[in-house]
Amino acid sequence: MKNIVILISGRGSNMQAIVDAQIPNVRIAAVLSNNEHAAGLAWAAQRGIATDSLNHKQFADRSAFDRAMMEKIDAYQPDLIVLAGFMRILTPEFCRHYEGSLINIHPSLLPAFTGLHTHERAIEAGCRIAGCTIHFVTPELDCGPIITQGAVPVFDDDTADTLAARVLKVEHQLFPQAVADFAAGRLNINGNRVIRTPSAHIESQLLA
Repeated sequence: MKNIVILISGRGSNMQAIVDAQIPNVRIAAVLSNNEHAAGLAWAAQRGIATDSLNHKQFADRSAFDRAMMEKIDAYQPDLIVLAGFMRILTPEFCRHYEGSLINIHPSLLPAFTGLHTHERAIEAGCRIAGCTIHFVTPELDCGPIITQGAVPVFDDDTADTLAARVLKVEHQLFPQAVADFAAGRLNINGNRVIRTPSAHIESQLLA
């Protein structure tokens, strides 16, 4: 049984998708947040999942917050830490502490559009395809080894909100599968590449 700790900052829709998937050999040990009012905490608590929060604004700097969050995470002895809408840039110390066991979902087809406002930037750039990327986290922002990607079309009348909604549907499919693949030992890192066994989920898909 693999212990999973999920970090969120808001409603945690990807966290909900992972929990609802009831992945074999996975135990959601805790859901943690940097926002005590995050709606996802209440959702998780209602389902009997341990929850906790730390207000990053109460710490002197980013490093102090990350060290405190690491203490909370480590108390659950996690095999995998999942960033499911955790809106914090993590320190190199945090990333290295969980090297190989920390994954994130980003709402673009990396390496395109790292950082924020991905959907607006994709539309402004005239992209005909957008999507999301699940990747291992490294100290360099949004540049870790890619686990899987999902693509969606960009329509002429799309706004950032309509495109985001379409991408989110793909996120909810791919993230639970990525967690399942990790738990089953189907993901291995070789340099900056993720090597997957033949039984793992198809890495890329185009969904309307």
